[in-house]
This record gives sequence, C-alpha cells and structure tokens, in this order.
Amino acid sequence: MLNNYLLFGILPVLSISAILVFIRFLKGPYTLDRVVSLDFLINIGIGIIAIYSIVTDHSAFLDVAMILALIAFLGSIAFSYYLEQRGKR
Repeated sequence: MLNNYLLFGILPVLSISAILVFIRFLKGPYTLDRVVSLDFLINIGIGIIAIYSIVTDHSAFLDVAMILALIAFLGSIAFSYYLEQRGKR
C-alpha cells in the first residue's frame, strides 16, 4: 500500500516539480534565482533518493542523500558568503 502511494502519488509530483524548477533554473533572470532553484533541485533529488530507498528497502541510499544535503547546505553558505563579500566592495 505504501509503495503504491509513493510510486504513483509522490514520485510523479516530485518529477513534475523538478521539471518546473529546472525551467526556472534555465529562465531565471538573476543569479540568485538560479542558485535558489539549483538548491531546490538538489532537495527534490534528495526526496527522490529517499523514496527510492524506502521502496527498495536499502538504507545505504539514505547516506547518499545525507551527503548530498550537506553539499547543498555548504553550497548555499558559500554563495551567501560570496554575496556578502561582493557587497562590501
């Protein structure tokens, strides 16, 4: 029951949202729009990895999702630091 809900309910919604966010990534007029959409794409990817981990019953994929989340977080921090330093000049 849960696998059907994940495969036929949540996974299509995540796929459609990934397509829409990717369009925003391509069209975004500002760099900030592109960075936020890239961060959101990574979060959607983490959700897809988590669903795949639940469906296949392999917890090793959750480690990959945690590493991807850490990289996304550090990327956001690095970009905000870059924007702060650029504003001081």
